[in-house]
Amino acid sequence: MAARLKLFEWSDGFHTFTVAASSRPKALVAWGSGQDLFATGLAKEVHDSPGAAAAKASPGRVVERRLDVKLPAGSPNTGAAEKAKQPSAADRKRVEDAQLALNDLDTMHGQAARRLDEELQALRARRDEERTAYEAQREKLEDRLEKALAKF
Repeated sequence: MAARLKLFEWSDGFHTFTVAASSRPKALVAWGSGQDLFATGLAKEVHDSPGAAAAKASPGRVVERRLDVKLPAGSPNTGAAEKAKQPSAADRKRVEDAQLALNDLDTMHGQAARRLDEELQALRARRDEERTAYEAQREKLEDRLEKALAKF
């Protein structure tokens, strides 16, 4: 006996997604949802829906229906523009001081970064010199070892 189909629906605010399935988990699979939309309250079982006939005709297939989104009308302009509040001298001074402090911080950071880059470059050069000296010394010692082993 085939399982009784139920209608399930959820909406993202712009579309409504309806599916006919035998259970909530099967509806979630049909929607491709990785979370339980029923537990969050986004999805629900419905008994009638504008997409019900199409969903019942194709069980397991999601029927997507666009919603009409009506944005609230803006408040009417009365024609009297409010005068913009001008910042006080103290507010302007605080902004200026903060901007100067920020500029100083950026300058100091840039200088410190340049110094560190120079130190890093010097360390890399020392490492390369050390590697060159190591390889030369190692080559000499390997030759010496080969000569010693040749006498056995």
